[in-house]
Amino acid sequence: MPSNRQTGFTLVELMIAVAVLAILLGLALPSFQASMRSNRVATTSNELLGSLSLARTEAIRGLGPAGVCASADGAACTATTDWANGWIVWREDRAAGGVTTRTVVRYIQPKQRMAIVGPNDGMQFTTQGRAQGGADRFGVAPADAVAPARCLMINATGQARISQGACV
Repeated sequence: MPSNRQTGFTLVELMIAVAVLAILLGLALPSFQASMRSNRVATTSNELLGSLSLARTEAIRGLGPAGVCASADGAACTATTDWANGWIVWREDRAAGGVTTRTVVRYIQPKQRMAIVGPNDGMQFTTQGRAQGGADRFGVAPADAVAPARCLMINATGQARISQGACV
């Protein structure tokens, strides 16, 4: 004989389930934000390292000096230590008659919610792959927090490495 009884959740059961879900999300969200922040720092650091390696490779190819510099528009270098607005990888091409032009090899778009501090005049590499002007460093950190931070250091020979923590 079929029963006329309805099945399902009562309003009280549904409210308890929603309250438990809200508590669990409240505990997990800060941890997730820290993970996202750490991922943004790692991605930006690796992208900057890749740009420096590309510039050094372009210079070693022997066509002329190459470098990386801050750029807000992707066409020309900007004299600033704030690299969060983007940067370009460039190389010098020497045409017949001794005319030298800078060619943009790659443009890296602005990085939202990131603080990137680099040399005011950019980083330039000679055709031997050395850092013109000597060693330098870049600091990468989230704009809204101090940690996690990374320091990208370029030595005088043009080799780069990344270390955990802020640049000192």
